[in-house]
Amino acid sequence: MATAFVPGAAPADPADAGADCRQADLGWALGAVFRAYQKLALVAVADLPGGPRGYQVLAAASHDVPGTQLALAQQLGVDRTVMTYLLDDLERAGLITRRPDPADRRARRVVATDSGRELLCTLERRLQAAEDQVLGTFSEAERDLFRTLISRLAVRADQADPAGSACSVAEDLAKMPDPPVRRPRARA
Repeated sequence: MATAFVPGAAPADPADAGADCRQADLGWALGAVFRAYQKLALVAVADLPGGPRGYQVLAAASHDVPGTQLALAQQLGVDRTVMTYLLDDLERAGLITRRPDPADRRARRVVATDSGRELLCTLERRLQAAEDQVLGTFSEAERDLFRTLISRLAVRADQADPAGSACSVAEDLAKMPDPPVRRPRARA
């Protein structure tokens, strides 16, 4: 069980003298967890065309939500032209197929193939192992609570400031000024 942060208290492990400051820093904590998960998740989906985006597309196509190519691009926040190339790659790999939408022949429905569904099961197991590794210090009850709280926080944050697309997020980040570099003080 994690110990609570007590300002000014000495860390349990003297080798971790910066732990008390980091425990109080939400940005550092979110970043550290995200980096750990992202590294493992990238390895888990490395052999899939499109990597993480390919996984999202394959998962959505397997569950038929949303059905059309355009709706899928909008839901995942992927530019339409990027989505076309990604779907081409997944289709060449035999993981998805595009079919005319019965309701609108101009639209295409993205559907996972049997091979795509099989691979999705494998990828889900790999991603679960990655999640288990990142959340390994938690008990099962703590994991469930963490998932509930982080999901609630993510939904609220997205409602307050929805990301139109991954491209717009990258553009916003590129516009942000670099944080100031803190240099150690010279000792007199």
